Amino acid sequence: QLQLVGSGGAPGPPGGSLGLSCSVPWPRVDYSVAWFRQGSGQEREGGASVSTRGGLDHIDDSVKGRCIISYENTNKMLYLQMNMLKPEDSGMYYCAAGPPSIQAPGVRTLDSQMYKDWGQGTQVTVSS
Repeated sequence: QLQLVGSGGAPGPPGGSLGLSCSVPWPRVDYSVAWFRQGSGQEREGGASVSTRGGLDHIDDSVKGRCIISYENTNKMLYLQMNMLKPEDSGMYYCAAGPPSIQAPGVRTLDSQMYKDWGQGTQVTVSS
């Protein structure tokens, strides 16, 4: 199972930054990893996804320009960096992993149903 390292931390003000880490102990070398957010009473929404082999990432329009997703192969660690946080960024953040086919053209890469394994989630609150 994926394991979030650390936590979302204390509530932060709008305009602040967020950094999350996730251990992805999949035995395969080639797979897809992603970050999702679930606001209170809302569906789980995909924020960003990338292949562990590198290449283009997929970033949702809601966080494009503010979000960096990266994966470190040596330690099998997935990272999320978000800047210029907004109150609507608040929610539970989850890391996820799935097969490499998720990155193929035409696939709904940020659809949560495409992913098989999930981390336990951490609460992020952006508030003034």
